[in-house]
Amino acid sequence: MKKRNRTLFMVIYSRFPILFVFFLLSTFYPPPSIGLPVEDAQLVTDAQYFEVAKKMIQEAKSSIRMMMFEMGYYEKHPNTPSNILIKELIGAKKRGVKVEVILEVREGDDRTTKRNRETGKILSEGGVEVIYDPLFKTLHAKLMVADGELVLLGSTNWVFSSLTSNNEVSVLIKSKEMVKALIDYFNQVKATGSKSQKKE
Repeated sequence: MKKRNRTLFMVIYSRFPILFVFFLLSTFYPPPSIGLPVEDAQLVTDAQYFEVAKKMIQEAKSSIRMMMFEMGYYEKHPNTPSNILIKELIGAKKRGVKVEVILEVREGDDRTTKRNRETGKILSEGGVEVIYDPLFKTLHAKLMVADGELVLLGSTNWVFSSLTSNNEVSVLIKSKEMVKALIDYFNQVKATGSKSQKKE
């Protein structure tokens, strides 16, 4: 097995030396992290997330950008936290805020994909721009960026357990520089996605 791996590396190196060097450098010398100034940061744990997220949406004036691994709308339980937040996004769109949401989808009909497509349909019908990430990439980010200065990011998905009973940790950060960097990242991910409701 070792001999086969060594032979494979030699073939790659002989045909694509620059690519091989880039692979080694990116493996052993990852790109440096970016230090950005922060005006304020607030720890948000467990069920605190719901109120913080709701207030953030309600107070947004110009734009909301979201990336979410899993977002569930529960038809039989209209007053669950995720339903309320989803309705708040639609409400923000109706009052003139630009709202964009990127959701995870995969091949097949796993729970996350099914939930996200159902929720995406509800958001789209409410005027929200919904983008699904490509099937070859997992969107595991959970973040919301509002206007030009606030970002809420952490472990919390918009599903019942995450918003009510899980141990979850997020951070609400006020930083124009970080928001700018995250909007750039959001747009990069958005450019690879699709608005299609059908399986790709």
